[in-house]
Amino acid sequence: MLVDSHCHLDFPELLAQMDDVRGLMQRNGVMGAVCIGVTLDDLPRILAVSDSYPEIVATVGVHPEHTGAPEPSVTDLVALAQAPHIVGIGETGLDYYWHKDQPEWQRERFRTHIRAARELGKPLVIHNRDATEDLLRLMVEENAAEAGGVLHCFTESWEVAQQVLDLGFYISISGIVTFKNAAQIKDVARRVPLDRLLIETDAPYLAPVPFRGKLNQPGYVKHVAEEIARLRELPFETVAQATTENCFRVFPSARTRMMK
Repeated sequence: MLVDSHCHLDFPELLAQMDDVRGLMQRNGVMGAVCIGVTLDDLPRILAVSDSYPEIVATVGVHPEHTGAPEPSVTDLVALAQAPHIVGIGETGLDYYWHKDQPEWQRERFRTHIRAARELGKPLVIHNRDATEDLLRLMVEENAAEAGGVLHCFTESWEVAQQVLDLGFYISISGIVTFKNAAQIKDVARRVPLDRLLIETDAPYLAPVPFRGKLNQPGYVKHVAEEIARLRELPFETVAQATTENCFRVFPSARTRMMK
């Protein structure tokens, strides 16, 4: 069985067809998914999804791309994370691709999420784009390793992956690994220790081959696992079992929810 460790099932294009989405998950052996928060305003909708479907758990956070979203305090995040089925803090991190100028507000938001995760004892779900040096620096300065978590949709080099692993974090590989020219990600997928690897779709984005360019959904995480198995020359079942166990290790309360 598989778990999609990062998706956005509350987004309208997926929410409108949840019966079909869940049907494909079942047919492809995907036992559950982690629905990731990107703004505080979205949280009621995310909680409604996780309340309605026993295979769905959730996180709470504010994505670094969102400039107009209300800024959470540590107190806010800690309080909101008490809601049922919240298993982590994020999506948080840094994104200098979209926000190149004066990104100090992003860094402060990231620090807030790390502090909340440490206080709660819940893992972080971290986004990184064009901000690796600052991201790793802040993770060290704020002792993010105390909370632990995952670098989602990893697209950096093996050298960066090693630094992430040294901080005690897991690495999650998305459907990008199936793209023909994704040599750097394929290299990382081959080399990450199997007990530190997660898989995801980031649905509705980044659909894997053979669905590239179409609406992504959690059932397609099977194709991510198949490509990693091919790259590592391992049986598909080995990758599926390892990544599922790793997901439950990162999000321990998800096991109880999904295994009912």
